[in-house]
Amino acid sequence: MRRVSIFGSTGSIGQNTIDLIARDPGSYQVVALTGGRNIAQLADDARRLNAELAVTAHDELLDDLRAALAGSGVEAAAGRTALVEAASRPADWVMSAIVGAAGLEPGLRALEQGADLALANKESMVCAGGLMLRTARAQNARLLPVDSEHSAVFQALIGEDLSAVERIIITASGGAFRDWPLADLEKATPEQAATHPNWDMGQRITIDSASMFNKALELIETKEFFGIDPAKIETVVHPESMIHALVGFNDGALMAHVGPPDMRHAIGFALHYPQRQKLPVERLDLVKLGQLTFREPCEKRWPALRLAREVMQAGGLMGAVFNAAKEEALDAFIAKQITFPRMAGVVEDVLTSLSSQAGHNTDAITLDMVAEADHLARQAAAAVIARKA
Repeated sequence: MRRVSIFGSTGSIGQNTIDLIARDPGSYQVVALTGGRNIAQLADDARRLNAELAVTAHDELLDDLRAALAGSGVEAAAGRTALVEAASRPADWVMSAIVGAAGLEPGLRALEQGADLALANKESMVCAGGLMLRTARAQNARLLPVDSEHSAVFQALIGEDLSAVERIIITASGGAFRDWPLADLEKATPEQAATHPNWDMGQRITIDSASMFNKALELIETKEFFGIDPAKIETVVHPESMIHALVGFNDGALMAHVGPPDMRHAIGFALHYPQRQKLPVERLDLVKLGQLTFREPCEKRWPALRLAREVMQAGGLMGAVFNAAKEEALDAFIAKQITFPRMAGVVEDVLTSLSSQAGHNTDAITLDMVAEADHLARQAAAAVIARKA
């Protein structure tokens, strides 16, 4: 029986992971489930899966969680320290699906104790890709991508020589505003941005999809995860979201991963790797699908893509700066302090002001260094937002 933990269990990735595990309960022992403010969901899942531990990230909700778990035998805990402790408990496989930079340390701790880490938290690789990879190698743990795009690349590269790769193409739906006139983006609301045409995701990642900051993070993650020259990484807008990524080789061949927009495929691949197992996902009818379309992304509409390339070129701790500034800008947009287009302006200003964070030796970067860069970027972003609001 495999021991598994799910970090971010109440979010969309976590719930899809639970769906797969609950279909075969005899194969898994759930060590820990963690969530945020949805205590009812967290407690219900912990009871149903007979988890050893349930953790909420919010200290003030510990009494609520304890009450919801009363009589179940499931241990309750709360706060940052509890999250890290949960990640340090022995497990065979851990899902890292906490949103944002907050997911970095728990994922790192899981790798340190030798667990295979299914990584849906792209910020971990953006902020500290070298550190994550070094830790996985040192502990003989596997780092398995769960973003649909990176899972697609990972699958296309199985059995291939990385030196034969000429290009990696990451697809993007374009999000809620892909067809809006540029002039109308100033009036876009958080509620409008949080409606995705294809995927069922949480508020923050859906807004990031509309701004393409999500795709910008994925470009950086591709470089870090696969060690690919940024010049070989491309993005195309693919409104149907059926092709998740393509890998081009030096003989001119393109290998594409095609599937419905259902995260259970990427999760299931990571859960069962290196085997493939039957999954409850839609089987595509290509005739009914009819056609697939592609567009070149407009960087006037999505300046986040340009900023990602600048971050990849700069290296060092600039990924951590980029992500922290993006998170602060997103918070400000959700709070209606700044407009939708100004998010990119905030991030660009922070990158400029903290350019000294570039150039650090990737092999020497530590968690403390990432935390300090994150702190400086959030301070700088707050100052920029105050001026722009």
